[in-house]
Amino acid sequence: MTDSIMSKAATMEIPINSNGDTGTLPEDDSLEQAAKLQWSLDEKDLQQVMVSGPNLNETSIVSGGYGGTAEGIIPTSSIKGPNMHHSSSSSSMTAEEITRGVAVEKLETMKKWGLNTYKCTKQMISERFGRGSRTVDLELEAQIEVLRDTKRKYENVLRLARALTNHFYNMVQTQHALGDTFADLSQKSPELRDEFGYNAETQKLLCKNGETLLGAINFFVSSINTLVNKTMEDTLMTIKMYENARLEFDAYRSDLEELSMGPRDAVAMARIDAAQQQYQVHKEKYERLRSDVTIKLKFLEENKVKVMHKQLLLFHNAISAYFAGNQQQLEQTLKQFNIKLRPPGADKPSWLEEQ
Repeated sequence: MTDSIMSKAATMEIPINSNGDTGTLPEDDSLEQAAKLQWSLDEKDLQQVMVSGPNLNETSIVSGGYGGTAEGIIPTSSIKGPNMHHSSSSSSMTAEEITRGVAVEKLETMKKWGLNTYKCTKQMISERFGRGSRTVDLELEAQIEVLRDTKRKYENVLRLARALTNHFYNMVQTQHALGDTFADLSQKSPELRDEFGYNAETQKLLCKNGETLLGAINFFVSSINTLVNKTMEDTLMTIKMYENARLEFDAYRSDLEELSMGPRDAVAMARIDAAQQQYQVHKEKYERLRSDVTIKLKFLEENKVKVMHKQLLLFHNAISAYFAGNQQQLEQTLKQFNIKLRPPGADKPSWLEEQ
């Protein structure tokens, strides 16, 4: 009897409503009774199955038939085994909250960056087309322009000094090879032994003095390189930060001026207060960097004069002594400026080889 009823149930279409419950089958009431009889479970057996079974916290079990009511739905979250705790759920919530906080913070940072970039770009375009005003410190900007021009000229001096070093090094190497050749010919040409010998000694002496002069020029190049590419560059980096701060300051100043000329309702006043705060922040940043630039320019000028006084004196004395053939004065110049030459046959490469 049961098998015939179940086979009939399997071949019939069971309509499902929008809530997932089965529709009523007026054709055959015995079908509903058979389904209930087939799918009903003892409540005790169901609890034992759920305790020993897998943890399905987000699912539910229907204990009634297809047309069962809500009373037959047993949420598994209400069925707890003896070893289930809330620590895993609380820790997952904490990690989720931390992740959400980091995401919100990054989003807020990107929002501020985008707004700041928009305002600065707008201000820069306005200045370029002559529609916007900019804060100008004539004295400071004149000093900055002088520094940039000085750096360009010193870079040219550095380039020429390096070229002189390379050419002079090649000449010294040529003199060294020529001296060795003269010495060899002096041994192999008895009839010209004295003449080859004189020239060999002269070339060796010139080679020695040339190496001494190269040491002085190399020290000059190293000092100019430090002044140009480190000291001046550091000041120019501060100037770049100052110019960016000036652009931001003018951007927020213009924004505050535009808002001040608009309506004065509650929403507008709130925007004006926020713009006033941003204006004050960027004003303080601008004034701080302007002070830093002024101080650095002052110390840079003093350092430049001190360094160049020493290096120009070294360069003049070394060149004069070399071309005057005064070996003693040339060596004394290196001692005066504490320049130590690399001893012959040193394992480390020469200063030119490291170029």
